Amino acid sequence: MGYDKRVDGRKPDELRPIVAKAGVIKRADGSAMFQIGNTVAYAAVYGPRDMFPRFLQNPQRGTLRVRYNMMPFSGAGDRVKPGGSRRSKEISMVTEKALLPVLNLEDFPNAVVDVFIELPQTDAGTRCAGICAASIALADAGLSMKDMVSSVSVGKVGSMIAVDLNYAEESYEEGDVADIPVAFIPRTGHVSLLQMDGLIDKESLKRALEMGRKACARIYEIQKKALKERFASSVEVNSTDGNNK
Repeated sequence: MGYDKRVDGRKPDELRPIVAKAGVIKRADGSAMFQIGNTVAYAAVYGPRDMFPRFLQNPQRGTLRVRYNMMPFSGAGDRVKPGGSRRSKEISMVTEKALLPVLNLEDFPNAVVDVFIELPQTDAGTRCAGICAASIALADAGLSMKDMVSSVSVGKVGSMIAVDLNYAEESYEEGDVADIPVAFIPRTGHVSLLQMDGLIDKESLKRALEMGRKACARIYEIQKKALKERFASSVEVNSTDGNNK
């Protein structure tokens, strides 16, 4: 039998429910929470600040440094071992590369912007959720950005092309599975992340990427809404404080 109905009843192009919030960590320079289905990512931004050790400083521009971490009991699949791993280092690196095209770091030579991404709960799509959260957090920190970055997984489960695969779909054993994390810069349409685990034919890949582009456009609106709500609430608080003086 082919995979003709998704396990959670969604349509092939339907995203899991999304919640996004900005300014969720008080002591960070910028922060955000991004939840898609049962996957929850928190991002905290610190900087720009002096880069140490000094031999890592770049006199031409600032440095972006990302640390991605899944908590040991974060959810679907095997228990994650605490501490760094090859997978977490790889995802940290690709997240940096996905975000760098939208950041203007030329004004901060010898400085570093640190982004910490923590996932307390997971059900697939973790690197994509982390990128979405980090993008909101960078904007919340007031860093100069050309745009935000929106990310989602697309793929093929059996014969079905679908967006936002969950863990049950990634683990589907009755047919081939291709899992493709992708990130877009919405204003330009440029791809800043494209990875793949599995096999997929050329035409199916084209269809999957187009579905991913449309899904990321919807995610982008949610990211912008989170920032608007954050700064609207800040204006209200400041207005209230001014009236009370």
